[in-house]
Amino acid sequence: MPVKLMKSKTSCGKRYLRKCSRSDDGGTTFGPSIPIYNPTVCTGGIHGHVNNAIGQPLNKGEVRLTTDRGADEKSRKYQYTFPIDANGDYKGTGIAPGNYVVIVFLDNKSLDFNDSVVFANGDDKAVNFDMTRKEYVDKMTPEEKKTLEEYKKKNAEVMAGNQKIANLNGLLTQARTDIKAGNYDSAITAMQTATTQKPDEAILWVTLADGQLGAADTAAKAAKAAGKPATDPDVAQKFNDSIASYKKAVDLNAASKKPSPDTAAAAYNQMGQAYGKMGDAKNASDAYDQAAKTLPTNAGMYYFNEAATLFNAGKPDEAGAAADKAIAADPKRADAYYIKGQSLIPKASVDPKTQKITAPPGCVEAYQQYLELAPDGPHAQEVKDILTGIGATVKSSYKAGKKS
Repeated sequence: MPVKLMKSKTSCGKRYLRKCSRSDDGGTTFGPSIPIYNPTVCTGGIHGHVNNAIGQPLNKGEVRLTTDRGADEKSRKYQYTFPIDANGDYKGTGIAPGNYVVIVFLDNKSLDFNDSVVFANGDDKAVNFDMTRKEYVDKMTPEEKKTLEEYKKKNAEVMAGNQKIANLNGLLTQARTDIKAGNYDSAITAMQTATTQKPDEAILWVTLADGQLGAADTAAKAAKAAGKPATDPDVAQKFNDSIASYKKAVDLNAASKKPSPDTAAAAYNQMGQAYGKMGDAKNASDAYDQAAKTLPTNAGMYYFNEAATLFNAGKPDEAGAAADKAIAADPKRADAYYIKGQSLIPKASVDPKTQKITAPPGCVEAYQQYLELAPDGPHAQEVKDILTGIGATVKSSYKAGKKS
């Protein structure tokens, strides 16, 4: 006795009704179809959002539906249970028509409820729960209210702290952008605001000092163009301001719970640059030495920075000594050999009889090593010309340039 299943639309929108027909002749013909279930009944759905008493999404738990209003909570039967997700949202379908109590549970403890949610055929209900409402809070026990107020106070402090951090990060980003663009005064203003808001944060003082150092360097160039001496008091004050800020950063970093070698080394490195540009070779060297001791893995870079800063400041002897330290820390750093050669070449002597140029010890070797490490480097042709000019042989696989 074959049975044929069919489907047709019902009054529930696009839902389909399952029907069956019976055949008594082996499936050649079928009798009238009859519905398998009640075609007038359509199930509904529910969705919503749950906020706890402090106004945050309830990120776990469940929402239960029941029509059992007479039983106590332990024996009550729930027809439907839908989980609450991490965003505080829930949803469910397949709810038969009826008048339900909708209850929020967390760890099998009821938190909130709506005592009358009526579902008609095919309804999709939005049922939200906001436990910050007055009537909910009023029903709390004194202990619960006290706990809630303490949590709100603590949460407000955390939120205020987070907002402060966000503001400081914004100022820090702005200042770094301004420094990169050469807008030093704007960077200084931003970081003065930041260090006022949080005076115990070392990285803020480093960035303030970077802005001050940029402003000092700009002022020094302007003073030189105007024919003012390198010891111009206004320029010196700007450099001293940056040095004071770097020292502040070093002290704060050392006093912090987790001192950062990177922060301390960056401050010392920049401090060395400030001293070097002021012509204070001794303090510049001391600052760079501190940077190298604080972060030994970068010692080669810090000593090279010392050599470059002192060379540019017109201190060739001190620059040469720094270049030796850079070479000892990183023998593959080509530019350190270039600075060493440049710091020695002014000491070359000329024989008055033969006019032969004699380079001081270590000079030719430094130039040759530069070419070995950087045959196509930015100073390669200059170095080749110098070696050719003093009659030295370029001991590498690269030929010296022709004399003009």
